[in-house]
Amino acid sequence: MRRKRILVVDDEPQNIAIMREILKSDYTVIASTNGERALALAKSADPPDLVLLDVMMPGMDGHEMLRRLRANPGTAALPVVLVTAKDEIDDKMTGYELGSSDYITKPVDSSFVLSVVRRLLAP
Repeated sequence: MRRKRILVVDDEPQNIAIMREILKSDYTVIASTNGERALALAKSADPPDLVLLDVMMPGMDGHEMLRRLRANPGTAALPVVLVTAKDEIDDKMTGYELGSSDYITKPVDSSFVLSVVRRLLAP
């Protein structure tokens, strides 16, 4: 059986490394440091099963990437979890209104990350 693929999108390579360490034993982790490349990966012939998406990035931020994913019929149903240091209720509401599947605040807790991912990828 194919391992589930998780796309981690963050402009900080050390944050990608943290997520890769948390997820590597159970999932195949692919990564991007920018929204444009991440969109291309999401729309590819071998798309991810879930996206962990940083909100605050230069260029295309996480909110804009989420808007584009939801607007595309091929990626509209893809589970997207926003991962950010912004933890005010308004920030979370914006994410949910844009169609995020869940919200994880930084610094991340490994057991919480795994719990969210497992729940969203459950059969």
